[in-house]
Parts: sequence; C-alpha cells; structure tokens
Amino acid sequence: MSELVRDKESSAEASISFNEAEETPSELNHSRTFMDARTEQDLLSGIKKEAEAERLPPNVAAGMEELYWNYKNAVLSSGAAGAEETVITNMSLAFDRMLLGVEDPYTFSPYHKAMREPFDYYLFVHTYIRPLIDFKNSYVGNASIFSELEDKIRQGHNIVLISNHQSEADPAVISLLLEAQSPFIGENIKCVAGDRVITDPLCKPFSMGRNLICVYSKKHMNDDPDLVDMKRKANTRSLKEMATMLRSGCQLIWIAPSGGRDRPDPSTGEWFPAPFDSSSVDNMRRLVEHSGAPGHIYPMSLLCHDIMPPPPQVEKEIGEKRLVGFHGTGLSLVLKSASQMSHLTAIPLLRPINHTSTLWTARSMNNTRF
Repeated sequence: MSELVRDKESSAEASISFNEAEETPSELNHSRTFMDARTEQDLLSGIKKEAEAERLPPNVAAGMEELYWNYKNAVLSSGAAGAEETVITNMSLAFDRMLLGVEDPYTFSPYHKAMREPFDYYLFVHTYIRPLIDFKNSYVGNASIFSELEDKIRQGHNIVLISNHQSEADPAVISLLLEAQSPFIGENIKCVAGDRVITDPLCKPFSMGRNLICVYSKKHMNDDPDLVDMKRKANTRSLKEMATMLRSGCQLIWIAPSGGRDRPDPSTGEWFPAPFDSSSVDNMRRLVEHSGAPGHIYPMSLLCHDIMPPPPQVEKEIGEKRLVGFHGTGLSLVLKSASQMSHLTAIPLLRPINHTSTLWTARSMNNTRF
C-alpha cells in the first residue's frame, strides 16, 4: 500500500498547476514573489518584501516565517529522499496561496465545494500534508467498513461519520489514509467546519480544498456578544443546507460533535477525545432519520494530533501558533446504530501502545498497516 501512495504523490504534484485559460483577474494580477522562489532565502526574503510593501500584515508575515521553520524541521525529520526540495516546493505554493488570500480575500458560503479550478486546492492540500505522515507507522482499523461506505453512498444512502477532532489536518489525513483503498471517500466527504479555519489567513487556502459545511463553534459563539445573533443565524442557514443535501441522498458528512480539537490532560500530558455535545449528536440523528433517504451513522476514531497539535488551551484570537510534526496516524471505524448515538459522549476506539510512541492501534482486528 505504501508503494501505491508514493505513485499517487508523483501524480498529484504534477497536477498542481493553473488552468491558464480560466485564470481569474485576481490570479492574473497576483504577485509571483513566492512562485518564483527557488531557495529558502528566496522564500524568507519574499516574506520580508511583501510585508514591507504592505501586502502582508506584520502578524501574517511573522506567522508564515514561523510556519516555514516548523514545516521544514518536520519534513526533514522524516529522512525522506528529496526532503529539502519538498519543503521549498510545498512552502512556495502555500505562501503563494496565503498571499493571494490576503490580496483578494475569499468568502466561504454556508456550503463550500472544494475548488479544483483554475488551481487545484484539493491536491495542493494533499501534497502539503503527505510528507508529514509516517505511513509506515499508520493504521486504518476496520478497513472493510470503509469499502462498505462507498457502496452504500453509490446506492443513494446517506452516511454520517461522528468522530473526535485532533488537528486542522484531520480531513486531509482521512483522505490520505484511505487514498489507495477509496479515493472516492476523500473527494466526496463534506466536513462540518468551524469559522476559525475559514477566517485565518494561514489556514484558509487549505480549507478551500475541502468540501465544507461552515458553522460557528459553540466554543466561540460568545467571544464577541455583538456577533452572537449573526452567528446563530448563519448556523441555522448551514443546518438547512445540510438538511437539503441529506434529502437528496448520496451524502457523506463528517462532524466532530465536541465542537473543537482534542487536547492533552494538563496534569498528565495524555491525550483524550474531547466530550461530545449531546445536542449536536441528536441534531445529526434527527437529520438522518428525517431525510427520506436510507441513512447510517458511524462512530469514527482519529489520531493525528502530532501532525499539527493545537494550542494547549482554546484561544479566542485568530492566528494561533502552528506547530508541525512528522508522525504516524490512525483511523478506525465501527458500525453503531443511529438509535444509540444520543448516548455517545466520546470516541474511545483508538488507544496508545505506550505513552512515548506515536503508534496507535485500533481495538478491532481488521486493521490495515501501510
């Protein structure tokens, strides 16, 4: 399976290009500072140049430079051949997209469809995240159930995956772990996403490559009292959009009912899935039951916090420090009936082999190791 992933990597990198016949005015007038970069010095001096020209806000420029060093250290730690070239290529693309997002900010609709033209953001995300995954130490539990999902979706069924949430890389990790077995899932999954990933300039380009149902997290609902009413109305619109999708059938939706990422216990440093919001679980159960199409809810367990660990505590301000690492990841799925979802408070399917290892294993026997 790892060989198949490497074959796809070469294909993906070759495909990330512009369709020049369909370039938008913003693309045509966009600075090529980072696309023309060939060395580390080109990238770092490019950040300084764009900041001095006031095309990059100082906080965004500082975040980009910090991200460069963290990403470089993570990719080089993999020991992969050509790692230094991978860093330059991937960061030049990432910085280019971040700069474009500042020059011409993109606004996400309640349902955002992954942008594949004129620039393929979906493949861009995969190419960026792929070098951070230690595939030799990554696992998919209950792999056969993922194949069943695809069959059900093609038959007109709705599938909802309810899982924990570990990092901003979660959707890409899911897609990449299933890429060889079922690329259909990665391309068609619709992720319920909080407003942080569609407003942070360093994160927005990666969100543009995913199918998103955009909501405001309850954890940040009251950050600004003046915006509470607007946020609630926006969530209602997104909920209606989701209900319309489910009525049409053939939908695959991923939601993390915790409303935020898992974090370690401050006293022990051990990671645990964050508790689920029971009302979110109930809402999904009702939407599935009332859609008129056959529906199934699957609990899913995800491990990838070492790829992009969140801040130790929830932060109100946009612009968190982004740590990056090279680690093994894990994914597991188990069938659970919709009637049991209201009692589901967390996902316990993955557990560490030991406290110092990044390897996790699923409790089920039907695992795939890369």
